[in-house]
Amino acid sequence: MGRGDLTNAEWDRLESFLPRLGARGGRWSDHRRVINGVLYRVRTGVQWRDLPERFGPWETVYKRHRRWSADGYLADAAVEGAGRRGRRGPDRLGRLGGLHRGACSSACRRCEEGTARRSSSKGDRPADEPGRSGASETARPAGGGGQIGECLGRSRGGFTTKIHLAADGRCRPLALLLTPGHYGDGPQLRSVLEQVSVPRLGVGRPRTRPNRVLADKAYTSRENRRYLRRRGIAHTIPERLDQRRHRHDRGSRGGRPTGFDREHYKKRNTVERAINRLKGFRAVATRYEKRAYIYLGTVTLATLIIWLRT
Repeated sequence: MGRGDLTNAEWDRLESFLPRLGARGGRWSDHRRVINGVLYRVRTGVQWRDLPERFGPWETVYKRHRRWSADGYLADAAVEGAGRRGRRGPDRLGRLGGLHRGACSSACRRCEEGTARRSSSKGDRPADEPGRSGASETARPAGGGGQIGECLGRSRGGFTTKIHLAADGRCRPLALLLTPGHYGDGPQLRSVLEQVSVPRLGVGRPRTRPNRVLADKAYTSRENRRYLRRRGIAHTIPERLDQRRHRHDRGSRGGRPTGFDREHYKKRNTVERAINRLKGFRAVATRYEKRAYIYLGTVTLATLIIWLRT
């Protein structure tokens, strides 16, 4: 077993979510060897052609990763992994108390080498890759959504894709959302939280509502606060100075000050640490894929490994 490969215990938990070998006829390469090849590439960021020979033909590894990204197999495995592993440790998702989720985003620079076409000014192109879920904008850690473009746009960091995510108190991603790099953070809060769905071990509906949401000033809009209050979710979001000044200028019509608990806000670093974990995978920190759904599959696989190894 090479450095970074799946252990026997990790493979036992993952194998049941993958399609059976030979399900489509003919002989398939071993799933475990292929997954280890994809992991090697996600961890190191090498070109597919430079994969070591112990993983088999690089075309097999790449094509299976592309197919599973489109079909959602890795997405389903990540969702189930969150449900099975989320009850262990001090931050138990099965309880109504003690669960905090942070929301944040991070831009990942696009590697512009090669002949990949650049997107339009808004960073969107129609997707045409077939699959069970198509090119997906969202992943909870992983799942289908509507079809969008390639999630590329110009921002201060250059030609980038932005990853919006929610994480639990143990720095594990719970929901993912890809947008072009110039999209704002605040308007994506609702979309991210609606993708959170952690299955329970026993009977009952999946856990979708946290006890409290921690987010920075980018999410401090009135619309976001109304949405959180409507769902009964406590939140700790600091108010921007311009909003505070505007509320004071309006007097009694400006409404009451927003509540802010500094002690709760100290726990918001968990989502930043979750982003740091994801960017420890070089193929996540820098986007090498041309197609958005393949890059989403790469980020989803990194999320799955974080859940398996936490």
